[in-house]
Amino acid sequence: MRLPDEAQILAPAFPAPSRWVNVAMLRMDKEQGHPVLVEFWDFCRVNSLRTLPYLKAWHERYAEAGLRVVGIHAAGFQASADPDAIRAAVARLGIEYPVLIDGELKAAESYGIDGWPSRYLWDDSSRLFEVHIGEGGYVETELAIQELLGIEQEPVPPVRPEDEPGLLLPAQTADQQGEWSGPYEAGGVWAVLSGSGSVRANGQQIVVAHPGCYQLVSHEHHTTGVLELEVGDGVTCEAVCFTPGIASA
Repeated sequence: MRLPDEAQILAPAFPAPSRWVNVAMLRMDKEQGHPVLVEFWDFCRVNSLRTLPYLKAWHERYAEAGLRVVGIHAAGFQASADPDAIRAAVARLGIEYPVLIDGELKAAESYGIDGWPSRYLWDDSSRLFEVHIGEGGYVETELAIQELLGIEQEPVPPVRPEDEPGLLLPAQTADQQGEWSGPYEAGGVWAVLSGSGSVRANGQQIVVAHPGCYQLVSHEHHTTGVLELEVGDGVTCEAVCFTPGIASA
């Protein structure tokens, strides 16, 4: 969502002291003079994982032109709260831009976020220029970045068919807490898992080697199905989550 010109919402300071990955420290008041894109995320939330390809692409495309991308990791699960697990996830996911570990959720409180992911684009005077909550809106955000940088080029193409701008998607089943089995409607099924061992989803074995969000079932289109999940010894399941799929023709 683009903010009106008269809006004067200034960027909150990053909490101090704070722990960072990929950089010693950042101060928001030292970032004036170029746009800053801040995204709240959680490596155990599938919605956050699905936005990562765009964040990484924007960092690669626009860092030299002046864009600063900052990830703020605000854990929503016990599995994603450990700082060492966050650092390992940043490395495993190939994230090269700075990441703030918001262990006490001070940054999340100062921003008043109400969903993951939440991204905020600040202009070169640290005024809020564009905001988007949840997945989607990738073209709008990239065009806003280009406007602030004075650049014109084709936006990053959709990573998935369901990312196509303007596409209406069928509603998927709501996320479920804990170890869950049952009927669902979705394009994909995921689980927040930690520990060491394996789970079985509809007869397929999935090895759990680190905390994270693991895909259990994938469909080409929005599908009605039934999940049968068996969690093995040594593994904890905090939630079962669903991602959208395009309607079948």
